[in-house]
Amino acid sequence: MSKNIEQQKEDNEKSQKSQKSPPIPSSHAPNLAGSVIEAKDGLGGSNYIRIQNMSCTANLGVRLDLKRISLKCRNTEFNPRRFAAVIMRLREPRATALIFASGKMCVTGTKSTHNATLATKRFAYIIERVGFKPEEHLNFKVQNIVGTTDVGFPLRLEGLVYAHSMYASFEPELFPGLIYRMIKPRVVFLIFVSGKLVITGARTEDDLKQAFTKLYPVLLDFRKINVASLPGLPVGPSKSAPTQVANKSRLKGDSQRETAEV
Repeated sequence: MSKNIEQQKEDNEKSQKSQKSPPIPSSHAPNLAGSVIEAKDGLGGSNYIRIQNMSCTANLGVRLDLKRISLKCRNTEFNPRRFAAVIMRLREPRATALIFASGKMCVTGTKSTHNATLATKRFAYIIERVGFKPEEHLNFKVQNIVGTTDVGFPLRLEGLVYAHSMYASFEPELFPGLIYRMIKPRVVFLIFVSGKLVITGARTEDDLKQAFTKLYPVLLDFRKINVASLPGLPVGPSKSAPTQVANKSRLKGDSQRETAEV
């Protein structure tokens, strides 16, 4: 009798283990601060890239009545005179969708591929509850990934644009960052003097890693070596002591003159 009870317990434990969902990869785990990926710098070290935004597309495969969706769903906006799509928002995962009458959908605001796919499925489920039947295969695609990183040292942008004029453009009067367009992988960098980078145009996380690995040795060649400890402040005193005393006496005389006139 006791053996039968022990076998039943073992069977129950095995069934519970089999029902558990497989673990989510750490690079795709939901994270409010953003999904962080590690990229090699091409010189034996590594750096971290934080994903800030993902833009994805999907196709529900059915024509939609946008007015009906906006009336029956919460957290939606629809103004056909301004924009021909319903704007729908989710709280968890935090995402925004543009839903068009053709059934096509753009999802933005997520920070990992896991959250992007989850948000797309939830938007499709909401539309199904309204009364439309989307296709099982949503044709989900990641169109753009935006990431940020910091190389940790200041850069000489003028030298970089001069040496890489085919790929780089720099107009400090219009925008303080250098725009570097990499051909393979097809990624665009915004490079700032402080050493901070914005990476956009990637479609996969591997594109982000490969692009950073290629660019880091180039940035190392244009590293600023002699940097003042307090940039923007003059080294010596701005005014000598006699001039400061003269200015104080002049201000004092002006104030006495104004009181006398009153």
